[in-house]
Order: sequence, then structure tokens, then C-alpha cells
Amino acid sequence: MSATDTMTTSAASGGQPRVFHVEDEHHAEGGSTMLGFWLYLMSDCLIFAMLFAAYGVLGGNYAAGPSPKDLFDLPLVAINTTMLLLSSITYGFAMLTMERGRVGATQGWLVVTALFGIAFVSIELSEFSHLIHDGAGPQRSAFLSSFFTLVGTHGLHVTFGLIWMVTLMVQVARHGLVTANRRRLMCLSLFWHFLDVIWIGVFTFVYLMGFLR
Repeated sequence: MSATDTMTTSAASGGQPRVFHVEDEHHAEGGSTMLGFWLYLMSDCLIFAMLFAAYGVLGGNYAAGPSPKDLFDLPLVAINTTMLLLSSITYGFAMLTMERGRVGATQGWLVVTALFGIAFVSIELSEFSHLIHDGAGPQRSAFLSSFFTLVGTHGLHVTFGLIWMVTLMVQVARHGLVTANRRRLMCLSLFWHFLDVIWIGVFTFVYLMGFLR
């Protein structure tokens, strides 16, 4: 008798044992992983919500220092935004080729996505370096402290996403598009597109609205 069998005795059947088979509840493979990742994304939403709120409160406190109009290079920020938006599109192509089981094409699109991500981080670091060199570091005013914290936190997320992406490329090269790797690529897809949405908020709330103050 299996572990899922339940045996009862019925008086009506002369005391003969009656066996009932109870089916074990089946859970989709990787379901708990996806649920846990969604919970992580929700917690990340709370983190960025607090950072946006802090910038909303402190973003106008310049301490007699430079304002967004004095510091931000909007065309450069627009180019940086384009890099991240393009990386989101190329990751979508990677997911499409993954569904077709094309390992080489999936890897190729991941490489292109990583290059766009590296360009984004590089431009952001260049912007930070330029601001600090001009004496507009995070210690200069509450505005700059909240700016560096918000934009820097997003940049760190992109950096960790790139590390994750390279790790998955190694896993796909070794084991192919097995179920586990497909699930991991899907989780990274959610994370990458989430960062894209957050950056649109940063670009609008921090950079564009900064020029309107």
C-alpha cells in the first residue's frame, strides 16, 4: 500500500478493508520560486517608493548651491534613457528566441542587452564623476544627497542585474535552455523590465521636473 492510500473497514461489507486512493496535490514546478521573486519585486517597489518620497521632500533644498538646471545634462540623460529602453527591447527578443529553443540566438540577444546595460551604467558613472568633480557631491545639499541615493540605488540594481545576466549566460552555455534556466531567465526578465519602469519614473520626476522648478 502506498503512502497516499487510506484504508477503512466497513461493517456492511463484512469487515473487508476498503481502500481509497487519495491523490497528492500537485504544485507547478518552480511555482514557489516565482512567488518568492514577485514578493521580492514588491519589496523593491517599497524601497524605491521611499526614495522617491525622500527626493520629493528634499529635492528643493539646494542649500544655496546648484539646482537641477545648473547640473543636469538633459541630452546626455536622454541618451542614457535610450540605452536602457533598448536593452529592455533586446531582452524581449532574447525571451522570444528562448521560447523557440534557440540557444545561440538567445545568448546573442543577452550579449546585446548586457552591452546596452554596461553603456547605461558607464554614462551614469560619468555623470556622477562630473558632478563630484564640480563640487556637487552628495554632501553639498539635501537635494544632491537624495539625488545620488535614488539614482545610485537604481544604478546598483542595474549592475547586479548585469552580473546576474552574465551568470545565466554561463549556465545556458553549460546546460542549455533547460526548465530551470528558462525560469531563471524569466525572473531576470521581470527584474530588468522593472528597472526600466523605475528609470522612466526617475527620468520624469528627477530630470524633467527638475528643469521645471
